[in-house]
Amino acid sequence: MTITKPVFDRLGLLLWIGAFLIVLVLAWWAPDVRSVVSAYRHGSEAFVAGQPLYKVHVAMGYLYAPAFAALFVPFVKLGPSAGSVLWHTLCFGVLTLAAARQVRKIGGQDQMWLLSYALFLAMPMALGAIRNGQSTILLTGACWLLTLSALEGRRAEPFFWACVALIAKPTGLIMLLLVGALRPRLIPWLVLAVLVVLVIPYAFAPVGYINDQYRDFFQMLTSMAVDREGPFAPADFTVPFAMIGLPIPEFDATVVRIVAALLALSAVLWFDRKAEPDVAGIAIFLAATFYMCVFNPRVEPNTYAMIAVPAGVAIAYLWREEQGSTLAKVLATTLFLSGLTSIERHLHNFFHPWFRPVVVTVIACTLIRWFWVRARQPRSDAGRMAHG
Repeated sequence: MTITKPVFDRLGLLLWIGAFLIVLVLAWWAPDVRSVVSAYRHGSEAFVAGQPLYKVHVAMGYLYAPAFAALFVPFVKLGPSAGSVLWHTLCFGVLTLAAARQVRKIGGQDQMWLLSYALFLAMPMALGAIRNGQSTILLTGACWLLTLSALEGRRAEPFFWACVALIAKPTGLIMLLLVGALRPRLIPWLVLAVLVVLVIPYAFAPVGYINDQYRDFFQMLTSMAVDREGPFAPADFTVPFAMIGLPIPEFDATVVRIVAALLALSAVLWFDRKAEPDVAGIAIFLAATFYMCVFNPRVEPNTYAMIAVPAGVAIAYLWREEQGSTLAKVLATTLFLSGLTSIERHLHNFFHPWFRPVVVTVIACTLIRWFWVRARQPRSDAGRMAHG
């Protein structure tokens, strides 16, 4: 760390902000190029016009809750350019806030370096989703802040971030279930968040229309869970096996997802009890995002942006504690380079879509094991390992 610290004390953060400023320029001049914001805009326009939001039989197109369509209307009213810029800024700001809050929770004398280096490592994998304006970025920040506020014993704040996570994407429900298991006293607040998100659209449209949209919405979610013959190409753990001619039957894949969910739940509960309070949050959220990416049947390559920044923070923390060990260097290099596999068409064609579930599994499992070993050590031994 004596070599990299002076370099990355602020460089990573400046690159992170600089890259985002370029994204804002592109979003202003070409709001519909390489962007999914137009799909959000069309969904809100359909909502205002009282038209159907969902294509139930193909399970593609607009895949978000009616509350998202209702609350995205102000972005539509601003126009394509200004609305896109504001949306990108909101998503980027929430994610960066979550990372900064996590680093502040970890503490230490070099928090700026920790944040800067983490964002530098995560930037290649996260930048594509940030450029596209995907709600995954907002979902990641909201779920991260939900986790941290819940571990800190707050109530109103987890309710707010739970609402934001559910509005951003229906998969936010996974994080609500996890937080409910971690802090059962928050369950009433989490249930209230679900009810509020369900009720929001009724304030903006007729009851009959909203009822129809919810019927289609839940029917679409059901069809997405059981139908694998549609045009969507997943990038979950089943893809590498399919690429080598060993496709996993859907029933077997479901069993693996259930087992993985139980293991992830066991891991976060164990970290909550055994890990030091300053690092429990990052260990828990890393395990949660690993599950939400690799074992989500509807994951796509850009969804892996969800684990990029948490993994970056975890690697930067490992680097600091082990004084730039070989493990830290290997993981840092792997995370950074794995995000560059789409910069050239031939590389993209070779690595898409099997590579990211493989590399994320290696990185996440290695980091989770490192946190597990560290949490098992007595506090005094952990301190000597960090500074010896």
